[in-house]
Amino acid sequence: MKITVFAATGGIGRCVLDQALAAGHEVTAVVRDPSKVPSTVHTVRADLSTVEPGVLETAVGGADAVLSGLGPRNARQPNAITSAGTKAIISAMKATGARRIVVVSAAPVSTTPSPDRPNPPRHDPAEGFIMRNVLTPGIRRLFHDHYTDLAIMEDALRASGLDWTSVRPPKLTDKPLTGQYRLAHEQNIRSGATISRADVAHYMLACLDDPSSIGHCVGIAT
Repeated sequence: MKITVFAATGGIGRCVLDQALAAGHEVTAVVRDPSKVPSTVHTVRADLSTVEPGVLETAVGGADAVLSGLGPRNARQPNAITSAGTKAIISAMKATGARRIVVVSAAPVSTTPSPDRPNPPRHDPAEGFIMRNVLTPGIRRLFHDHYTDLAIMEDALRASGLDWTSVRPPKLTDKPLTGQYRLAHEQNIRSGATISRADVAHYMLACLDDPSSIGHCVGIAT
């Protein structure tokens, strides 16, 4: 399969890149610094905050799937980097005829309002008492701008007409790949507090062979 990976040197993106290569896929890595990618990998240099559309069209043209680990690298990055970058990817995909896209979101987005989804559920069905009344409200206040940006990204996916999946993990860890995790469409995972970046990447690749994931936000956790 021909796969284009955005943010291929980031935490999840690098896991996607390594696992896709190990599985024998033909990979194009879209990165700001190609020197951080093995020389055997085809790379496209791009900064999604400034990139010209033609560069992204080159990156996604002919791809069977586009996987994005896009997110802010640090607190100084613009809060809208993920939604703006994903919108640019969507435009390039529509211009070239690429259809399948899988992105990383976050568990708290299930209850985060957005312009196209102003009245989401007040509570996620998987939340217990402590999570619902203490942890989730605190996390949402702390990372409000980031989760709003992810919610806007999901709005763009819903409106895109593409074959999309948004993966919503809870707290990410650097534990090794297990391939053992739980999934749920349109809600989070009960008592699912963490998951490794490697396992998120594993699912992003696995769902490419699962048509039932298309058009869904998928909760994932160990």
